Amino acid sequence: MIQSIIIEDEKPSARRLNRMLLAHDINVKEMLNSVEESIIWFNNNQHPELIFLDIQLSDGLSFEIFENVDIKSAVIFTTAFDEYALKAFKLNSIDYLLKPIDTIELAEALKKFENRISNLQATRLNFNDLRELLVNPKGRDYKKRFSVTIGHHIKLIDVEDIECFFSENKATYAFTKNSRNYCIDGSLEQLELELEPDFFFRINRKQIIHLKAIRDIVSYTNSRLKISLNHYKEHDLIVARDRVRDFKKWIE
Repeated sequence: MIQSIIIEDEKPSARRLNRMLLAHDINVKEMLNSVEESIIWFNNNQHPELIFLDIQLSDGLSFEIFENVDIKSAVIFTTAFDEYALKAFKLNSIDYLLKPIDTIELAEALKKFENRISNLQATRLNFNDLRELLVNPKGRDYKKRFSVTIGHHIKLIDVEDIECFFSENKATYAFTKNSRNYCIDGSLEQLELELEPDFFFRINRKQIIHLKAIRDIVSYTNSRLKISLNHYKEHDLIVARDRVRDFKKWIE
């Protein structure tokens, strides 16, 4: 029996996929729901033959798992990504299942996996390259404005007027140049894929900042960086230690 795990932050989706896999004689050893939980599990358990992986997890993109753990398992992505990402998957022969997962498509993906095993074909993905394909695919149109509801009115906010985005109490907010907070739809994970990466960078799990809003950068404890923006003063803006290298490349 093939041993697998599911990494998915939507519990109903994970349970449904588990039931579908049992019908194919595939044992699901564990169902994980976050980047942090997955890293801990991989560091303390034997890796399975197959991983079913959602890209957008509750605490970040699942690529962060592979930046911290050397994964040799085969991966089938479960995704609700847009047409650009799906095109990137197809062009690079990456296995994926579009949510909600279809029974026939699951069977086909499993057949491909079994054929690779029988032919002794090891598929190693370059997750940095894959992240680039998904976050910055050629031809993608990035978000230019947001619409927010204020009472009975809808206000349009241009991305150029936004200094940063942050999450608080399970909500996502945009902070603008005129020192206003606006609650917006979607998570930081979604925004990370919708915003122009040349101008927006996710410095930690709770904050995304705009390059042109940076006023000062200073060294901080534990090899981190502290950012000051032109107007935002509500919370400290700390670049997480594991993102400092990418941040320095981004600002150059």
